[in-house]
Amino acid sequence: MDVLTTAEAHALLSRSAVRHRLATGQWQRPARGVIVTHNGPLTPDQRERVALAASPAGSALAGLTAATRLGLQGFEPRGIHLVLPAGAKRPSVEAVVHWSTMLDPRDVLPRTPRITTLERSVVDAASWSDSILRARVLVIAAFQQKLTSIARMRDALSRRGPCRHRGVIIESILDAHGGIQSLPERDFEEVRVLAGLPRPTRQVRVKHPSGRYFLDVWWEQFNLAIEIHGIPHLAVEQWTDDLHRTNELVIDGRRVLVFSSFAIRHARDAVIDQLRRAVAAG
Repeated sequence: MDVLTTAEAHALLSRSAVRHRLATGQWQRPARGVIVTHNGPLTPDQRERVALAASPAGSALAGLTAATRLGLQGFEPRGIHLVLPAGAKRPSVEAVVHWSTMLDPRDVLPRTPRITTLERSVVDAASWSDSILRARVLVIAAFQQKLTSIARMRDALSRRGPCRHRGVIIESILDAHGGIQSLPERDFEEVRVLAGLPRPTRQVRVKHPSGRYFLDVWWEQFNLAIEIHGIPHLAVEQWTDDLHRTNELVIDGRRVLVFSSFAIRHARDAVIDQLRRAVAAG
């Protein structure tokens, strides 16, 4: 082992032997109560383990720090994230520290170093995010990369208690499950009313030599179709079909706007602006 607590080092060698190695520069003490058994630069893995070793008992690597260790790709942790038992003293290391009362075996993996489960890590990272969009992307990425399941994510969230961005986290889990495969009618209806537009026709069937398509929203008087996408990148084949369908609609002479379900829910001003300008242009 290259990262040890002082107690672990004394269990392996005598106190005098440990002091000698530290005094002669063979070993180093990067944090109080922690010893590294070499004198070179610390690797990212060693820095994380040093931070954890310097923390109170029961602590764990968490958030993106833990999720990255468990296979989540594309999200560089901004600092080392630690979660400590509620009321525990902050360690004297450079880290992003959080506290929790939920650190039992359901949320912490029985391994070294101690880390929160993938699901708990993703939920935490999403709730600690600066924006709702980043929170959503984190949750969706866990499904996209086939690291989790609906049941495990919902279980982890159920024990997380009140947290920031909880609504978006739930929404994103449902989207991944296909529970919101197409946008609920009332969501777009609210946007339409706010935009001051007439009622459209919905789920209009369009025949084409390559198949039949259904338009989510269609205004014949404006020659305008609206396509609403959930998270098509979870199913590349379905996403490709959706893109082909949109292209066919344009080739046939229709004007098409494409919105994400996320934009309909959380970026309504931009959606309304584009709808109004498209109608005016038509």
